[in-house]
Amino acid sequence: MRVIVLGAGVVGITSAYFLQQLGHEVTVIDRQSTPGAETSFANGGQISVSHAEPWANPSAPLKVLQWLGKEDAPLLFRLRADAQQWSWIIRFLRECTSGRTRHNIRQIVNLGTYSRDTLQQVRRDTGLQYDQRRQGILHFYTNEKEFQAALAPAEQMRELGCQRSVVSADDAVQIEPALQTVKHQLAGATFTAEDESGDANLFTRELARHCAEAGVRFRMGCHITALHEAGGTLDHVEITNEDGRYERVQADAYVLSAGSFSPLLARPLGISLPIYPAKGYSVTLPVVDASKAYEVSLTDDEFKLVFSRYTSSAGDRLRIAGTAELNGYERALNRVRCEAIVRRVEQLFPGAADPTQAQFWSGLRPATPSNVPLIGKTRVGNLYLNTGHGTLGWTHACGSGKSIARIVSGLAPELDFAFSGMGHASSPSAAALGRV
Repeated sequence: MRVIVLGAGVVGITSAYFLQQLGHEVTVIDRQSTPGAETSFANGGQISVSHAEPWANPSAPLKVLQWLGKEDAPLLFRLRADAQQWSWIIRFLRECTSGRTRHNIRQIVNLGTYSRDTLQQVRRDTGLQYDQRRQGILHFYTNEKEFQAALAPAEQMRELGCQRSVVSADDAVQIEPALQTVKHQLAGATFTAEDESGDANLFTRELARHCAEAGVRFRMGCHITALHEAGGTLDHVEITNEDGRYERVQADAYVLSAGSFSPLLARPLGISLPIYPAKGYSVTLPVVDASKAYEVSLTDDEFKLVFSRYTSSAGDRLRIAGTAELNGYERALNRVRCEAIVRRVEQLFPGAADPTQAQFWSGLRPATPSNVPLIGKTRVGNLYLNTGHGTLGWTHACGSGKSIARIVSGLAPELDFAFSGMGHASSPSAAALGRV
């Protein structure tokens, strides 16, 4: 079949890769000039199956109330006269029960484990290099209450096959010696040895190059302006092409992987996607003293930050990313939030990096209320979804890409997951299945 993938982030590119592997004629369309130029550009870099506890959990409503109005809060809701935002918030609150949290953790872990295995297979098949590290991910806690709250989700993850082991402060420093300076502050930690890290943008560009060499066509610099339905199927996509001219492009099937902009494209078709942009921030710092910088990828759960390290010909760099700001589609950098990240790095790893050379970035992460992405069919016969991955797009990209390629091809997915439009009553979008 001829298949068009709408979006050239890490999720769109992995979709294209697996579709081409299954013999389809694939075209990727994106408004940017290069793949991975938006949300995949400067994310936290973690392949973190262990990062499976959703934002929506029983403790979230009280925390959100406490954080309201705090510019440096890990999760900041900027309430707007925006029906889409309020609808998302109501759904988010419904996901905060213990039962829904357990269900969502199961979906996130199942997809994450499958996706990590799939990424490893892609790496073996292609030989791609992207500053990857396979030293695990250490979640550390400087707040006893936060540490105790993490124990039950960690146990559920272990039951699901994600070996997130509970370790002491002494063990945490043995795993990552750079934490020695704050050892007295550590309440405890968890460690997942199988997790990884790597540069998502570099991976996306390298995999796109591999796809192009295999025959995938790329239409970069093309703005997708509308999707047009006729007779229950998608008839064509309307774009403004590389020359700035109107163009209609057609295929047999279409995969919507446009991140936070997916609901805007789907809405005129009568498809309501429960996705809202969550603006995340990252800071990239050059290492000035390698002995003081961390080697193992880290997660600071109290501050909702992740830490990765890239060592390549481009230099020795620290990437720190996280926090979430729900404020519509604007991407302006908030200096208070940027400086709060740098301040936390200096508190934890004094002297490791040069804060005067900080490179700041923000990106819109396509968040669902449950943190479970939308992968599968829609009510429009030849339109498929691979979107809504929130903070875990890099973690879930390869598993999502392989799954949607199989679904488009009429094959059963290889994992237990609540795929959209596949008849699962427990799907994360069950309430919207009639519209999706």
